[in-house]
Amino acid sequence: MNKVSNTIVAVTTIIFMTVMLVFTGIHWITGESETSARRSVKISVKSAVDGSYPHSLIRRFAENFSGRIDWVSIDARIESALCENIVNGVCIADSRLIEAADSERNISDECAGEVTDYVQQYSGAVYFIAVPSSAGVYTELLPEYFTKHHEKQLIDRFYEKLDTGVRRIDAYNRLKMLSDSYVYYRSDSKWTSYGAYCVYRNVIQRLGFQPSTYDKYTIDHVTDSYCGDLYSRTQFMRSKPDILDIYTYSDGTEVTDCSVMDADGKTHDRSLYDMSALDSDNMFALYPGIGYAAMKIVTSIGNDRKLLVIGDDYAASFIPFLLQHYSEVAVVYPEHTEGNISNYLDTSDYEQTLFLFGIDSLCGDNILEGLFEESEAD
Repeated sequence: MNKVSNTIVAVTTIIFMTVMLVFTGIHWITGESETSARRSVKISVKSAVDGSYPHSLIRRFAENFSGRIDWVSIDARIESALCENIVNGVCIADSRLIEAADSERNISDECAGEVTDYVQQYSGAVYFIAVPSSAGVYTELLPEYFTKHHEKQLIDRFYEKLDTGVRRIDAYNRLKMLSDSYVYYRSDSKWTSYGAYCVYRNVIQRLGFQPSTYDKYTIDHVTDSYCGDLYSRTQFMRSKPDILDIYTYSDGTEVTDCSVMDADGKTHDRSLYDMSALDSDNMFALYPGIGYAAMKIVTSIGNDRKLLVIGDDYAASFIPFLLQHYSEVAVVYPEHTEGNISNYLDTSDYEQTLFLFGIDSLCGDNILEGLFEESEAD
């Protein structure tokens, strides 16, 4: 009887998997997959030899598995009901979702070396802000058995590697002190606009200005249904979705010109905020320049002060607070650039450079690799 039952289960499973694979193949080919964008898997001699191509192909196929979102959501609910709070590397707490990568992470020496090289060929002042993720601030919400490398220590060690000419700015202690406030999204590892403002108050003083007071801002809650990167991995959370805010300084400096650049350097005019992103799968692209290689913003302040920001998505929601102090703010997003930074702007035009990255961007591959290569040769 057991053999018959096992055979029935095995045959049923095979039939089910075959049907799902056929539907997945159809969806993938026709472009009807559930992912926000179909990305092809490019093959090269290197990827074929080292075996990474088959792995990438399988991973892309898995991401487009028919019904994936429903299956992930069901799995998260079942595991959560069974008191297993870690699902797909995300901790499902009562108040928020938290990244739960248990492997020890490090920021490569090469990343610090790139910053040092930039300092040596740049005549202006250089500042660096390494921002902890929500997991680094809310470690107490992780299960007791879960061990995680402390992000504060990770940032401190990275700061020690930087050239003495780099002004290091602490964001961790400020955010930790305000952790009871809405400084991080509940469904995303990044800080909120309010979290960015709280750190801005310290940063702008280091840059030589007095911060704009909070009561001067008009805050528009443009959506209250934002579900971030951590939610996408679980399709489940106990708390409500997040709010995306736009801060407008009353009677302050106006944006007179704004443009973005693609990876190939082609320029497009656009508004500071991309409101159309609210109708897309990536609402966070609302904020300045996300998805582009670079962005230039000119204001009406007329003080001839210019700032260059090199950063990631954390920088995008930080940029609006800087506009009350500079006649021009340029932003470069290394994740989307190709080649040297000179393909997008002349760094000598800017008297100050602010590096602003979340800790997740700094760990793993060197995000600054090749960005200043040509300048070094000169």
